[in-house]
Amino acid sequence: MECDEVMLTVRITAAEQLLLRRLAQGHRSDVSEVVADGLLDIIPTISSPADAYRLLGALTAPAPCALTVWLPTPLADLLVPGAARIAQVTQVRIGSASAMLGAALRLWLAQDPSLLAANLSVMHAGRPSALVAA
Repeated sequence: MECDEVMLTVRITAAEQLLLRRLAQGHRSDVSEVVADGLLDIIPTISSPADAYRLLGALTAPAPCALTVWLPTPLADLLVPGAARIAQVTQVRIGSASAMLGAALRLWLAQDPSLLAANLSVMHAGRPSALVAA
């Protein structure tokens, strides 16, 4: 049996979790959809060695909250080559797809919340955001 989504658990901070929930509410979507959109937004920006080290920095910062999300399988499949690229550049192996997703998500959430909301609006064909300022 083939599944069209993959369940992954990531580690984030309480503040990141709150922002993620606000973004989801503001775009009338669920957290998993916002995580998928965030991954689509951040992955293309990770191209240089400096970006790879920024991603590792997001991974090593303490993150006490666990969050389980569902990603479309083709999107989840991008995490493995992404982790391989980070390992190639930094000589540090990211242990799992969940760790790669967590680092990418935390790097994405570290941006200005209004920029995140604007990017989501573009991705959602201009559907207005109701994001409440943090």
